Amino acid sequence: MNAPWKSGMAGNRDPFMAFVCDDLTLDVVRSVCEEMGWPPEKGGKGGLRNAIQSLSVSASPQILLVDLSESGDPIHDINSLAEVCEPGTVVIAMGQVNDVRLYRDLLLSGLQDYLLKPISPDALRDAISHAQMTLNAPKHDDGAKAHQHVSVAVIGSRGGVGASTIATSLAWLLSDRMGHLTGFLDLDVHFGTGALALDLEPGRGLTDAIDNPSRIDGLFIERAMIKANEKLSILSAEAAISSPIMTDGAAFFQLQEEFRAAFEHTVIDLPRSMVIAYPHLLNDVNVAIVVCELTLASARDTIRILAWLKANASHCQTLVVANKVSTSALEISRKDFEGSIERKIDLMLPSDAKVTAQAAKLGKPVVEAARSSKLASGIASIAEQLKNAAPEPSQSDAKADAKAAKKASMLDGFKTLLVKKPKSPAA
Repeated sequence: MNAPWKSGMAGNRDPFMAFVCDDLTLDVVRSVCEEMGWPPEKGGKGGLRNAIQSLSVSASPQILLVDLSESGDPIHDINSLAEVCEPGTVVIAMGQVNDVRLYRDLLLSGLQDYLLKPISPDALRDAISHAQMTLNAPKHDDGAKAHQHVSVAVIGSRGGVGASTIATSLAWLLSDRMGHLTGFLDLDVHFGTGALALDLEPGRGLTDAIDNPSRIDGLFIERAMIKANEKLSILSAEAAISSPIMTDGAAFFQLQEEFRAAFEHTVIDLPRSMVIAYPHLLNDVNVAIVVCELTLASARDTIRILAWLKANASHCQTLVVANKVSTSALEISRKDFEGSIERKIDLMLPSDAKVTAQAAKLGKPVVEAARSSKLASGIASIAEQLKNAAPEPSQSDAKADAKAAKKASMLDGFKTLLVKKPKSPAA
């Protein structure tokens, strides 16, 4: 990174300028400037007020770093900066206030990022890298046809029925066999097996999202998710069992929004406890697959889950899949089970301990480790049904698209809303 970085943008605007309030931060900024091949003088003192005065009479840089430490009303001052800043400028702010509400408000005002002081060289390099990616990103074609998105939630009526095995296999089939861009969201934060089943390390992506929901965006998704194959990305966790989930569910809602924009299919391994705690998780789900066993306890819980789905997610297509079905020694017959739940079972999957054990040893989904097995064929038939599960365009879709467009416009901020207004420096 010794050669100066050059954007593809036209014009003679400076690639970078910084206005900071203290000498320690100034030293960090100037050292990073030298690494990037930029004149260290592009980092100066004065903070946000000096930035407004300087940019009111000079051209804005492509990337602008401003210090809010001396600002009594950061949101008002950022809006004042917007009046003198040219369109296309990516703005990064820094400050001493560690408040998620301020962070959200600043992003909605059009900022690219907000860094907490004291900043490290690594944090600053990362923020600049994100800004460069934003500047070089291809512009969206508003006339392009939006892809249809299908969201599938796999819910086990009880622990151990094999819901995670089926969810992992479905995600693999949709991506590897059918060629759909697929996101796999494993919401069993403490004991999820989605990554484990594919011989992957889960990473910290999901726990970071839960801890900092305001940071979830397309770039976060791209960086936090783990690639399982060319078209399958996984977001999961292996959180410490001493750390309970402390969230109002905003992170999960935001993740679903980003998955909807990024993928053609989303497969969610959704523990039943999460359904109870965060019922809004089913709001955008098109298909709910309830996995059960032919046992008395599973029949009871399947009845309760189906009743909940009917009352709270009536828009979902619901499939009931009986897993681990043995040819003998059934606790409840299929006929009696269906009579109890008052509907037909959509699919019966055979019990095959040998196949599931082999898949676990290989670190592959069942449908990949034993393609010719009856179990794999059964799961594949579910994936075939999901191909035709795309929702018809509706008013709700139009509202969702409008919401996404509004969000994109807000996050673009300085790209779309700022208009150059020449004015004399503020007194």
